[in-house]
Amino acid sequence: MTSSSPSAHDSQLRIAVLLLAAGEGSRLGSHPKALLHRDGKTLLELFSSAIQGFSPVECIVVTGFHAQLIESEIAKMNPSLTHPMKIIRNGSPEEGQPSSVRLGLESLRTNFDVLLVALSDQPEVGAKEIQELLDEYAKRKDGQEIILPMVDGRRGNPVLFSYKAVLDVLAQPGMVCRDYMDTHPDKVRAMHTSNQAFVMDVDTTEDIQRHKLKRFSF
Repeated sequence: MTSSSPSAHDSQLRIAVLLLAAGEGSRLGSHPKALLHRDGKTLLELFSSAIQGFSPVECIVVTGFHAQLIESEIAKMNPSLTHPMKIIRNGSPEEGQPSSVRLGLESLRTNFDVLLVALSDQPEVGAKEIQELLDEYAKRKDGQEIILPMVDGRRGNPVLFSYKAVLDVLAQPGMVCRDYMDTHPDKVRAMHTSNQAFVMDVDTTEDIQRHKLKRFSF
């Protein structure tokens, strides 16, 4: 177990990333949330920039409803990224987020120590929040394999899973991360924090205004 808190630059942990970007954005008029932008940068760009400093050994983005638009954006971004994103397309995104999670887990190819499972519509999540999760991971006790942010009693995202936890999930057909946490609460270490970024996402036009975001015209 790591004895001291890792930093973005010297962590010995091999980090993999699973970003979920398959949603329809139905409450936003079927607009891809990952392509909402702030100051000319999409949420996808902002997140990819945030994770670069952690030198991820693998970064998978699961696309779905707006696959072509999001994949086109990734194709533009990847040449400038030290750690590019790998696209996995969910052919049945209407089956919901669990299907994207399972597909993403099954698509992981690189050996890693921890997996960051993140959402594409959390505009305030950046390197600071990822580091907070890693610092908490360094404090975990034996048997604790998952770091779950909790803000005022609310579950947050992203969530950090150990390699062992990911293998346990994959060993059970149809199992996904949320169900695994509910089934094995003893493996979950709650990270109680006042950082609202972990529970802020974008579902409505009011959310877009609150986070000073704009829509792309397609």
